[in-house]
Amino acid sequence: MEISALLTSAGINVGLCAVFLSLYSVLRKQPGNINVYFGRRLAEEHGRAHDSFTIERLVPSASWIVKACEHTEAEILQVAGLDAVVFLRIVIFSIRIFSIAGLVCIFGVLPVNYFGQEMLHKHIPSESLDIFTIANVKEGSRWLWVHCLALYVITSSACVLLYHEYKGISMMRLSHITGSPPNPSHFSVLVRAIPLSKDEPLGDTIRNFFSNYHGSSYLSHQMIYRAGKVQILLSNAEKVYRKFVHLKVAAFVQNDRPSIYRCGLCGGRPSTFHLHYNEFELDAKKTDIDQPDIIREHKDCSAAFVFFKTRYAAIVASQVLQSSNPMSWVTDLAPEPHDVYWSNLWIPYRQLWIRRIATLIASVVFMFLFLIPVTFVQGLTQLDHLQQRFPFLNGISKKTFFIKIVTGYLPSVILLLFLYTVPPVMMLFSAVEGFISRSGRKKSACCKVLYFTIWNVFFVNVLSGSVISQLDAITRPKRIPSHLAEAIPKQATFFITYVLTSGWASLCSEIMQLFPLTYNFVKKFVLGGKDDPESVPSFPYHTEVPKVLLFGLLGFTCSILAPLILPFLLIYFCLGYVVYRNQILNVYCSKYETGGRIWPIVHNTTVFSLVLTQIIALGVFGIKHSPVSLGFTIPLLICTLLFNEYCRRRFYPIFKSLSAQDLIEMDREDEQTGRMEEIHQQLLTAYCQFSPSKGVISLCDDDAVMDQTDCSEELKIIR
Repeated sequence: MEISALLTSAGINVGLCAVFLSLYSVLRKQPGNINVYFGRRLAEEHGRAHDSFTIERLVPSASWIVKACEHTEAEILQVAGLDAVVFLRIVIFSIRIFSIAGLVCIFGVLPVNYFGQEMLHKHIPSESLDIFTIANVKEGSRWLWVHCLALYVITSSACVLLYHEYKGISMMRLSHITGSPPNPSHFSVLVRAIPLSKDEPLGDTIRNFFSNYHGSSYLSHQMIYRAGKVQILLSNAEKVYRKFVHLKVAAFVQNDRPSIYRCGLCGGRPSTFHLHYNEFELDAKKTDIDQPDIIREHKDCSAAFVFFKTRYAAIVASQVLQSSNPMSWVTDLAPEPHDVYWSNLWIPYRQLWIRRIATLIASVVFMFLFLIPVTFVQGLTQLDHLQQRFPFLNGISKKTFFIKIVTGYLPSVILLLFLYTVPPVMMLFSAVEGFISRSGRKKSACCKVLYFTIWNVFFVNVLSGSVISQLDAITRPKRIPSHLAEAIPKQATFFITYVLTSGWASLCSEIMQLFPLTYNFVKKFVLGGKDDPESVPSFPYHTEVPKVLLFGLLGFTCSILAPLILPFLLIYFCLGYVVYRNQILNVYCSKYETGGRIWPIVHNTTVFSLVLTQIIALGVFGIKHSPVSLGFTIPLLICTLLFNEYCRRRFYPIFKSLSAQDLIEMDREDEQTGRMEEIHQQLLTAYCQFSPSKGVISLCDDDAVMDQTDCSEELKIIR
């Protein structure tokens, strides 16, 4: 590919970005789109203001960028939670490391690559992109030490930044655990695979077992039912209740507002209709949690939440075997009430390992099926090879602009469209796998999407060709470093266009919210529907985290081989920082909190990217016959692995489990302040499978609720 083809792709994407950002700055000002672009605020205000029309609504502006950047990290932590702060830390880390890599490689490595051969260079737009890669450096060149030095600088900087981020996020997680209000999940244990007894009900079996073996710490338990249609009916009733309460709030807010419109039936003003309170109030507490025997019968699913008097007792009970049979009385620390994935709790524990094997096989099959579109995309990038096999395509070569579109822009667009199907499929696989929490399901989907995209976008494109040649490269692992060293410079052009299309354009698509915007238009102007403040989405960590990490992998592996990708990556991360801050503050709602558990995934993936870069560098230095650079790279590889092992032992246990020291100190503090009795009372109604709570309006969806007073406090922060 020539530079002109790359510039064509860049020009198309820059134009799309400019159009999308301008449209967004206008559409976000329209009252009809407030539930799309300000869903979080709309949910918190329980309504929206009807502003008068001004010409300013039709003028594009960049004021949203200033508003997105003016909030501090502490404010975002209080408004959106620790997970949102950790995600923004990922983007900040990427900006820092690739700023360093860009300075080193653009001013150090790129000139060495460009002047690597003694040749007469063409005009730059007519130059091939291979001239700017390490493939242009001749064998035995004395300048390869520059690449080795750049690799040392990038790796050292990445390890230092990773260490400080891991340490800082670990401290934030500990502060989040110890400083937050009492969490019911710290006192609760999920028990599955409970043995059934013919002599006594299942509830008595649970009570007798824990009273016998945990008598001093056992508090109570709550059965879990597979209620089927009953649960669906009660969930629908809960939705109607929430909408009714929201309707009351909205009606009384607008009650005294004058209107110039009249009723079509009686001629009166709409304000003459009032919503009056009835003496009868919906009281969820009057609903009996204990369902009738007709519902209970044959609905027990051998699972229950067991509550303990202290946090320490709950964590001990969740981590030890309760029986000599590991397949019975299986205990896990319960997820937060808003995080429980109720539909998976009834799954028999003995089925889980079968489900995991089945989803693993399904993921592998789906991965190999995805080779078909990837191979087709690679065929478009190698148009000269297609012309040899299909002579009727020779006429296309005369159309220069068409070739630039086909080889420079179209392949990445096609691959991006196919990749849109991956996150929903992986989320489905994670749900079938049997996770008990929504955060666990999303974390599993995040890992699956990450592995899938790294394999199909990076390795399959690098090991381009037929499936047989790809399998041949895998079955001969000794040739993988040299094969990658030869192939990555050739595929650098595709990776650059992929960053432009899947990076820049997808960020603009994210901030535009194309699918919600279209749905909102159809619902309002075609179906005649109204805004639903409960339909606020959560942040899609399972799609955005893999995307950011994939671009980090491309940046590390191409840094010394094809450094021309680094400026495009840096622009992506800077734009992403602004876009993601805006979306977190205005659009998405925090449904549940994991305490920053996505960071170990980020750390491990970054270290993997560094190690892969060093292995590829070994292959490059071997092909280029540079034994000195090759010898200096081996110690760097060993030190990187040792650094990862140190971080795994020093910080990872903080994200894996809770410490006894913190839990005991929190228990003592609650006992001294007299809050323990209140906490025990709250535990009895914390995990409510059927009944909604009185006076609570859902701000996010059916799984997350928030008190109105808390909303007003968060709203002050955003303003």
